[in-house]
Amino acid sequence: MKEHKTHCDRVVEYLNQFGSITSRDAFVDLGITRLSAVVFDLKHKGYNIDTKFESSKNRWGDTTCYARYSFRKAE
Repeated sequence: MKEHKTHCDRVVEYLNQFGSITSRDAFVDLGITRLSAVVFDLKHKGYNIDTKFESSKNRWGDTTCYARYSFRKAE
């Protein structure tokens, strides 16, 4: 039987493999539409996740802001 992975499992694997994730990454690569809710759950489970806000232009040339999540670096 195939092992069922949760959204949390998938996001942790993605962060370990790629270093960071955005809502677009989560939707396109993992099929997750509410990344911020998954990050909230991961933080509740004890994961140290940093949030960095970035901006870029959308298809109409307007500036849009979004969050990029990554594991907090050891100090």
